[in-house]
Amino acid sequence: MISWRFVVAAALFSVSLAGQSLAQEAPPSSRVKVEVGVGTWITSGDTRWSHNASASAPLGNPTSRLAYTDHTANMVDLMAKISVGPRWFGRLNLGFGDIGGGRLTDDDFLTPDGGTPSSRTHSDIKNSGTYYINLEGGARLMSFAESRGHLDGLVGFQYWHEEHKAYGVRQVSCSNAGATIDLDPSTVGVQPLCNSGASPVANSVLAITNKTSWYSIRTGIQAEYHLTPWLSAQGMVLFKPLSIFENQDTHHLRRSDFQDPSFTMLGIGIGADADAGIKINVTKWLSLNAGYRVFWNRMIDGTWKNHLTDGSSQAYPMTQFQSIRHGATFGLTASF
Repeated sequence: MISWRFVVAAALFSVSLAGQSLAQEAPPSSRVKVEVGVGTWITSGDTRWSHNASASAPLGNPTSRLAYTDHTANMVDLMAKISVGPRWFGRLNLGFGDIGGGRLTDDDFLTPDGGTPSSRTHSDIKNSGTYYINLEGGARLMSFAESRGHLDGLVGFQYWHEEHKAYGVRQVSCSNAGATIDLDPSTVGVQPLCNSGASPVANSVLAITNKTSWYSIRTGIQAEYHLTPWLSAQGMVLFKPLSIFENQDTHHLRRSDFQDPSFTMLGIGIGADADAGIKINVTKWLSLNAGYRVFWNRMIDGTWKNHLTDGSSQAYPMTQFQSIRHGATFGLTASF
């Protein structure tokens, strides 16, 4: 598999070359325009993954599924854009914020339960965070009649990172198979998957830390259409034909069995991002923006690997990996 570091370097090199090329093509008399923006993105997120280790009986397919859901984050959003003449532009967008809540649902499956979770636990998400970096360049594809607006094409790179910390463990369900099947017959006594009568782990105790990173190439279009001299509709749709993801999962309550990280995942996928909203021109140089934004990535192929304390590891195919974050945006943009 091609190293993600090679792909990231290639993407950044391509963007750099594109920027140099655009600068060379711009006539010396072209006017340079600078825009800076600050805003907020009020978001809700969902990240989930699963793997298939059913080659080791009696584990099911999927073997384990973790879903980090409803994790909210009020993000700070910063933007800088440089336009050279009426056609070419480059843009940098940064966003970051704390994740303020959410829930981890951890399901484990055994073959006798036929796809129904043999064990389900809940944990609370807190003390977590997310951030992203978007870097892109673009060009004017067409201008609408009567100076009503324009359509642009663009290409760039996105790095998107999320860290989830899950606290406490509450046993929601534990099947008969989960409570009675010995998962490690080589040891003394029965080692079941779960215990329905176990006391919950306090939600002050850190149980799992999960770190997800997506490296994506993005390409698409954006448009702005002037409804009135002071009000515009605007939108952007971007396809991510190649995304590489890394995921690290540390189970703090199982340090006697696993290293830090306990599990690592690596794979490739696709995705799409979209923005839609309105722009209100307060003055010639100042505008207000409001809209809705979606980031979405999903796996095409990936590998899950555990890391045992004795130094050994096993690798199995992943069956799912997906991240989505969406919500309303509000911002202020100044032009110079």
